[in-house]
Amino acid sequence: MSANSKIEWTDATWNPVRGCTKVSPGCKHCYAETFAERFRGVKGHPFEFGFDLRLVPEKLGDPIRWSTPRKIFVNSMSDLFHEDVSDEFIENVCRVMLAANWHTYQILTKRADRMSRLLKTKLKKAASASHIWWGVSVENQKHGLPRIELLRKARPAVAFLSIEPLLEDLGQFRLEGIHWVIVGGESGNGARPIEASWVRSIRAQCEDQRVPFFFKQWGGVRKSTTGRELDGKTYDEFPDAAANPVPSSAARAHLLDSLAVA
Repeated sequence: MSANSKIEWTDATWNPVRGCTKVSPGCKHCYAETFAERFRGVKGHPFEFGFDLRLVPEKLGDPIRWSTPRKIFVNSMSDLFHEDVSDEFIENVCRVMLAANWHTYQILTKRADRMSRLLKTKLKKAASASHIWWGVSVENQKHGLPRIELLRKARPAVAFLSIEPLLEDLGQFRLEGIHWVIVGGESGNGARPIEASWVRSIRAQCEDQRVPFFFKQWGGVRKSTTGRELDGKTYDEFPDAAANPVPSSAARAHLLDSLAVA
């Protein structure tokens, strides 16, 4: 768990799953894979096995131990809804999120079909919790726009879109049932270009439909030089976050025991 994430729209990361596999063009230059593969073979390192998918049950209890409320990006180095993650393990992750409700959780997937199905069935309680935000990645029209429809059909209490890397003009699309939109360009070596007109179009649709808009970055090979301003303004809008009390240390210890997590 990283208490000080460099990702602009979250405070911390929590990775009870590590590793993933590519499913669409947005995965081409995966930052998580690039990072993880640097440590393949380094004995004892969290990514000793590179980007191979692994469950990490010993990380399940981390949010309960963390007493200071945070926005937590769940599985920044994986996808909770990967086909090799069992329903049972996903349910265990959700049990922790429901119990440690003083945090706000941000779950993001490209496997929207599985997430939508589970949010309507086994994960109904987690879907209805306002401190758990469910999102899909949207990189283009072909792969991204169908994910929005699948998310909308699941009707979670808070639904969001991570439109990053934005690879083309998305055109006009419905934001009904969507509560937050993040937009960003690709960064790092080989970063594919982003057009300002594509970003402005999404911003205008968010404004028209009253959806909070967060512009993460222009990206590029050196994203620090291109910055985050859009037409002279930084957009840092968020949905309203739930405010739940933090239990005592004794109560949190009891939670750990009752959930039987490490």
